[in-house]
Amino acid sequence: EVQLVESGGGLVQAGGSLILACTVSGLSFDDYVMCWFRQAPGKEREGVSCIGRGGGTTFYVDSVKGRFTISRDNPYHHLYLQMNSLKPEDTATYFCAAKKGVFATENMMRSGMDYWGKGILVTISS
Repeated sequence: EVQLVESGGGLVQAGGSLILACTVSGLSFDDYVMCWFRQAPGKEREGVSCIGRGGGTTFYVDSVKGRFTISRDNPYHHLYLQMNSLKPEDTATYFCAAKKGVFATENMMRSGMDYWGKGILVTISS
């Protein structure tokens, strides 16, 4: 059974930082591009960032560039999202997702993911 389990969410003040983690099991982690998505209350889910299967390529949406950093630890099947300079508009449920592939690109993010986590809530207070 494939499982993607997010952790590290919570309540943070604006300007603060948070690290999200995703622990993956049941699939060959090295074969998958990994991504973070988020869904704010009342809004559609949107892609945030992706990382290639070897960690050598990354993609970020404009709204998080320079503030968020995606990384992965292949031997331990972990995905991370370091979030700095957080804003109230970053408040959302964050999901990790996996898609079989090589490189992190915008097309990869928008093409539909193979597996999803259940999500974790991140709340940024102003």
